Amino acid sequence: MTSIGIIGAGAIGQTVSNTLLASGITDRLLLSSRTLPQARALTDDLTDMRTATGSATVPIACRPEDTAGAALLVIAIRERFENTNLADIRMAGANANARAIWDIGQRLRGYQGTVLIVTNPVDLMTRLFSDASGCSRVFGIGSNLDTARYRHSLAELLAVPVDQVHGHVIGEHGDSAVICASTTTVNGRTIAVPVRDIRKTIAARPGTITSGVGRTRSGPAGAVLATARLALGHTDGTTELCTAYSGRWLGVPIHFTQGRAHPALPTLNATEARCFTASGDKLDTAYQQLPIHTKEYSR
Repeated sequence: MTSIGIIGAGAIGQTVSNTLLASGITDRLLLSSRTLPQARALTDDLTDMRTATGSATVPIACRPEDTAGAALLVIAIRERFENTNLADIRMAGANANARAIWDIGQRLRGYQGTVLIVTNPVDLMTRLFSDASGCSRVFGIGSNLDTARYRHSLAELLAVPVDQVHGHVIGEHGDSAVICASTTTVNGRTIAVPVRDIRKTIAARPGTITSGVGRTRSGPAGAVLATARLALGHTDGTTELCTAYSGRWLGVPIHFTQGRAHPALPTLNATEARCFTASGDKLDTAYQQLPIHTKEYSR
């Protein structure tokens, strides 16, 4: 019996739960949150959905450590903090979310399955969870969502179906993201990508969504579902995820074959390579500034 665990019952955790239950990808959803009553409330809501739709997926409320038997875990926790950043917006919650990620990682130390991190800043939190837990299959959701937005924006600009657009956004899920314009193709042909205009469109999209409905939900949930299918071996394919690559943690394309993951970085031109290195440097510096070696993390 396949189980997927979800830790975090906030806006994104709820949407991920709804999406996975409706998809039929798993037999059981193990749901954990800040408190057990929160997890039970989400379980009750999902049980109503299951009854109405006839889904075979059974939602179960539990504590974070009770998810250790799941084949795949989704970490979507978010601590309370005030985001006043005008730039590097996703970095604002780094210190607030880091303690919670570290705690969850310690409680799940030695977990043998696949972990998908949704919590921002996702590249830092992915590395932090890996360090805290010792887990070997930890991936961050972020660059795949950036890539989806890139492909959609370019398809809309060129008035072509989105499935004709193939390209990647790599590096940080944030301000230093790298558009791989030199290897982007439309209907199998390379094109001149208006990188500056597309970057502005991609950067503005989360703010537009947030100002209208309060938080991005469906996009991250879709990215989780697509990645879960790959990581669990239901389908083969390539997606962009944060992972350890050449000594850094940042987004790269990863090809999955029967659930096995292999980085598949495309050829970068000189500008893209320089930006990719700079993005890795930025993330490494930011990670070193997290207070993970202070007494705060041993309390």
